[in-house]
Amino acid sequence: MLANFEFAREYGNSFDINNFISLANANPAAQSISRDLLVGASAIFIWIVNESKKLNMKNMWVVYIGTFLIAFAFSAPFFLFLRERRIIELEKIN
Repeated sequence: MLANFEFAREYGNSFDINNFISLANANPAAQSISRDLLVGASAIFIWIVNESKKLNMKNMWVVYIGTFLIAFAFSAPFFLFLRERRIIELEKIN
């Protein structure tokens, strides 16, 4: 998220997604990292959606929106924390 703020500060007060994507593909190293993150984050995000439905987790909108507004590095660990709490809660019920 700090890098996103730095991007906005350096390239203008608004978040220009086209410029962001262009810079994320500016060289082979950036392309490699960007594509790895896209594939990995997409797979984990699909799992998060399916797992949260399976466990009937509440308030998942925070995780979903956090993925895009904050960072995947926020939402994945946060989801794992919420998932663990839900599993413990379900174990106590049974």
